[in-house]
Amino acid sequence: MKIDLIEEYLDLLFPDPKCELIYNNDYELLIAIVLSAQSTDKRVNSVTPILFNRYSSLKELKEARIEDLEDIIRPVGSFRKKASYIKNIALILDDECDGVVPRDRNILMTFPGVGRKTINVFLSEFYNEPAIAVDTHVDRVSKRLGLASKNDDVLQIENKLMRKFKKEVWGKRHLQLVLFGRYYCKAVKPECKNCRLIDICKEKKKNL
Repeated sequence: MKIDLIEEYLDLLFPDPKCELIYNNDYELLIAIVLSAQSTDKRVNSVTPILFNRYSSLKELKEARIEDLEDIIRPVGSFRKKASYIKNIALILDDECDGVVPRDRNILMTFPGVGRKTINVFLSEFYNEPAIAVDTHVDRVSKRLGLASKNDDVLQIENKLMRKFKKEVWGKRHLQLVLFGRYYCKAVKPECKNCRLIDICKEKKKNL
C-alpha cells in the first residue's frame, strides 16, 4: 500500500525526528513557533538566544520596549507584528496563567499570533499530545505524494493525514513530513532522482 511505502521511507530517513527550534521551556517554544510563521527555523534560532538572554523571564518580556524587541527579531520578518505578539503573549502568561503555557486549545486560540498550526506544533512537541500541524512543507509533500488533493486547505489536509496515519504516531509523522519537505522534497529543486517515492509523486514528470 502507498501509505506503508511512505511510512517506511520516512522511518528510514528520519528514524528519530526532532523539532529543530531551540528552546528551554514552554513559553520559549511557543514564542519560537509564533516567530517561525513565514520564516525558517534557522532564522528563528538566530534570534531567540539573543531575545531570551536579554529578557530571561516573562516579566522582563512583557515590560520590554517594543522597539527593542523589533530590533532583535527583525531577521525573521513581520517583526513589528511579531514583536507585539511576543509582548502580549508574555503579558497574558504572566498575569493570567501563572507563567505556564496552558494545554487548553480554546485558551491558546485567544493568544495573539497563535493559530491552529502553532497550537498543534506546541502541544505535540511540549506535551507529547497526538497532533499533526500543516505548514508549507507538510502541505507540499502531502499533495505531491497524493495524501491530499491539490486544492485542499490546511484543515482538510490535517484531517486526511489524521485518518491515514495511526494516532499514536501523528507527532512523529508530522516532524518527518516537515523534515522531508525541508531537506528532500523541497519547493525548488527537489531531490527526486534518488527518492524512493518518485513513482507515487504527482509532480515527478515536472520535477524530473
